Amino acid sequence: MAGLSLNEPQTDPLDERWAGWLDQFSVGSVLFCSFGSDGVLSKEELRELLLGLEESGVPFMAVLKYPNGMTESEALPEGLVERVKQRGLIHSGWVQQQLILEHKAVGGYLCHAGFGSLAEAVASGCQLVLLPQKGDQFLNARLMSKDLKVGVEVERRDEDGWFTKESVREAVRSVMVDKEGPVGKEVRANHCRLKELLLNKELNNSYVDQLLEKMET
Repeated sequence: MAGLSLNEPQTDPLDERWAGWLDQFSVGSVLFCSFGSDGVLSKEELRELLLGLEESGVPFMAVLKYPNGMTESEALPEGLVERVKQRGLIHSGWVQQQLILEHKAVGGYLCHAGFGSLAEAVASGCQLVLLPQKGDQFLNARLMSKDLKVGVEVERRDEDGWFTKESVREAVRSVMVDKEGPVGKEVRANHCRLKELLLNKELNNSYVDQLLEKMET
């Protein structure tokens, strides 16, 4: 888990635009969804992702890049914005991700399983829904969901790696709605243990000390 390192805490307040929207929801009820600065889904993938979020019934904030210079109306499923306007916010552009994850209303994070995103999610206590896109993200997702069991990976078809709105819906509900179910209880317990390790400065410093000792010998 050496790759899980935390960024310096952000000192600026969360933009009122996002804080005001999040404040209307209960503690831990909102799912934040983002794939980072270079994560761009195809129009078809966006459709499955967003329809899955809609069907989950969970309040969500999705920060997404639209493919090939498309506008919102071109990229998003028809009628979606209107249907989810009471509980869904979709934005394309930069946001204060770390501060959003730390907001009391945010209880889950759907991401691509990059190490930086995983560390922020664990440190903030957000439950993980993993949808890797490329390279080592697939290995990270397997590690977190299969080995450590601190999150749930969205299922993909074996034959072509495609994910569906149903698989998104089920993954989200397993950690955000069915909290007392076997999957929800297990990932939450393991998440708490990993968070304690990640935030243990004495333990983390010992790793650095051991590395320096080995380099000096």
